[in-house]
Amino acid sequence: MKTLFRSLLTLLTLLAPAAAVRAEDEVLHWNRVATAEAAAAQTDPITESRAFAMLHVAMFDAVNAAEPRDTPYLDRRPAAPGASASAAAAVAAHDVLVQTLPKLRAAFDRELETSLHALPQGKATDDGVALGRAVARDVLATRRSDGSERKVSSVVGSRPGAYRPTPPDLTPAFMVQWGSVKPFALRSPAQFRPGPPPAVDGEVARRDVEVVRAVGAQEGAVRNDEQSEIARYWYENSTQGWNRITREVAAAHALDLHDDARLFALVNMAMADGYISVFEAKYHYLYWRPVTAIREGGSSDWLSYLGTPPIPDYPSGHTVEGAAVATVLARFFGTDFVPFQMESGAPYAGITRRFWSFSEAARENGASRVFAGIHFPTAVDQGYVLGQSVGTWVFEHGLKPSAAVAISAR
Repeated sequence: MKTLFRSLLTLLTLLAPAAAVRAEDEVLHWNRVATAEAAAAQTDPITESRAFAMLHVAMFDAVNAAEPRDTPYLDRRPAAPGASASAAAAVAAHDVLVQTLPKLRAAFDRELETSLHALPQGKATDDGVALGRAVARDVLATRRSDGSERKVSSVVGSRPGAYRPTPPDLTPAFMVQWGSVKPFALRSPAQFRPGPPPAVDGEVARRDVEVVRAVGAQEGAVRNDEQSEIARYWYENSTQGWNRITREVAAAHALDLHDDARLFALVNMAMADGYISVFEAKYHYLYWRPVTAIREGGSSDWLSYLGTPPIPDYPSGHTVEGAAVATVLARFFGTDFVPFQMESGAPYAGITRRFWSFSEAARENGASRVFAGIHFPTAVDQGYVLGQSVGTWVFEHGLKPSAAVAISAR
């Protein structure tokens, strides 16, 4: 009997249609594709944040138009019941990505062909394709003049506390225009701008310098092995690491396509607006990096444990991103206490760490920048506050459920 059953099972498998069910839904699939391709192309996290937010609001609006449940991101698209939500999500994802990351078009074209081949052919899929294309077109149109392409030169200071390019490569300041980019959910880039950084001749600044000098040095640091591991673990692009965390948690909770679409849209809107708001503050205050302060304070050959990004110190953008996403995740799942583990990506791939809560991960993420020697503790503290504010605003004002039904952890 068992032999007969196995034979019948094998026969049914061989006779199954080519349109097999994918192990992950289109939101998870396209998030994985987008992050993997962007990472392989060494795309910077700022460009990624805009592209991924556009990707996910387009997928959300496409899915929500096919299966109306929530408030849409753009109030332009009438409901399209009967259209395939999966087809709509795949086409919306593809059409946004080929415009925002055009050098990767060949890979995205292949993925779209794979996605559509896995779906049953017929009117529902055809309608989904048309819906996805229209939604992507609308999303792209709203971001066409968002300020991301502006050219702005940064003023290089010379007084104590003023930002200047950092050793060893002295790369000019990066993405100076980003603080004036149109936010996805915030009212303005400066909506949650923190107060000024500490005065360079004050006790707080002196303490900040000594902490980083001690724990963040490339040579002779008091940093222990775990702190060095933490610095390396969190060094990858925030947009990469926190999207991977979101995939891990979403998959563990077996969310449906619609909830995945909403979750990833909220997460990536929070990261995009997090970078916009933190760059507004960074280039408003133009505060120097630890390596500059420490070298000018007498340690002329001091270098940070890991490389210092070519942007001002205050506040910490990495910390903003982690706090914003952790806040969205905790609000979405109804609790902060969701255990998970994640393996790091490039440039220090293969490190696995485990966490009991989203906030624990976000706090460690911020601390990593002090261990790496590239941020002052005050920049991290203020970055966490700013990130929480951004994450809270995005969750409370974006993509609201039509019926207030909380997704509880299970």
